[in-house]
Amino acid sequence: MRIEKGTTTGESLQTYQAEVTAELERILAFWLENTLDEAGGGFVGQIDSGGRVNQVAPKGAILNARILWSFSAAYRHTGKAAYATAAKRAYDYLVNHFFDKTHGGIYWSVDAQGNALSTRKQIYALAFALYGLSEYYSATQDAGALTLCRELFQWIEQYSFDKEQGGYLEAFSREGELLEDLRLSAKDRNDPKTMNTHLHILEAYASLYRSWPDQQLALQLEGLIRLFLDNIIDMNTGHMMLFFTRDWQSTADLVSYGHDIEASWLLHEAAEVLGNPELLHQVESVAAGMAAATLEGLQADGSLYHELKRTENHYDTHREWWVSAEAMVGFLNAFQLTNEAHYLAHSIQAWEFAKKYLLDKEHGEWYWGVYNDYSLMRTEDKVGFWKCPYHNSRACLEVMSRCENLLT
Repeated sequence: MRIEKGTTTGESLQTYQAEVTAELERILAFWLENTLDEAGGGFVGQIDSGGRVNQVAPKGAILNARILWSFSAAYRHTGKAAYATAAKRAYDYLVNHFFDKTHGGIYWSVDAQGNALSTRKQIYALAFALYGLSEYYSATQDAGALTLCRELFQWIEQYSFDKEQGGYLEAFSREGELLEDLRLSAKDRNDPKTMNTHLHILEAYASLYRSWPDQQLALQLEGLIRLFLDNIIDMNTGHMMLFFTRDWQSTADLVSYGHDIEASWLLHEAAEVLGNPELLHQVESVAAGMAAATLEGLQADGSLYHELKRTENHYDTHREWWVSAEAMVGFLNAFQLTNEAHYLAHSIQAWEFAKKYLLDKEHGEWYWGVYNDYSLMRTEDKVGFWKCPYHNSRACLEVMSRCENLLT
């Protein structure tokens, strides 16, 4: 599908592209100007919603891996030297402080001085380290980064892959023993398998496969795609199930609208990278169905409700920054798949919602989110274990690229 620049749709795409290009620079300027830890190295572990830096905050693997991904991807797309410098800083810190040089894998956290704090091996964190390192390799061709990617891939496959039931188990000790407490966060269920971890292994493996088309990696990536089709996505509803027993029985009747729209485009991307035409065709249909199902949570202001507890028919109505970012990409992907104009409108409206309610126009970056009355979620971080530049910078990069590809 190609759209002429002089048409109404073409002009909308050009405006959208120009605005997110500027927003990418604004987001990353915040991280360059506010988050470099000159005392402890790397990047600070926490900045609260009021802009106060916690110099003694622990540093999380997720945050640091996502910073690495964001600056690596931005450098690969723009060629800006400042982004390359920040990516190298993130790479060096991750390698020097988070990698377990004795047992392999990635620590969950280090202290403000870079000493190992929590040595648990959460597969979600290993996946993000792999994602960041593979993007760094794509941007720089640093052979050391690819070597580390292969090592992380082998660690995940050796310890986490369930050879009997398929999929990946959640969390391990430093030495690789399965833990009793498998939870990614206090908000999660203590189940051996989750949609969330599988989604981010999927994106990491797809990213790595672009640079390293290894046969075993191809088999595991295809297996992940088929797991989503066979076990994780409820084909009757178009929504994903979120928590599972080891043998893939669903344990919670929840809908996460942000994860549904995010997975719709990440699953499609993974199938494109793998290059199996029959599987890609199947995934395209499923991805479009997931985008359609996500519309159930769409609000008139362009946002998505956060979650639905179906057993109680209770909506969690607050809006988080990452959900709007993923809606921008997921609905634009659905437009490309279906040529249905309303999906383009939903993508742009998600951006309009972010501009109006989520962007901190005075201090930079995006707020964590807003409640249903649009008041800010002020107790949540601006920078922290879970608040990072990955979702919103990636949304900008994806929209920039997709608009460019759509316009003639």
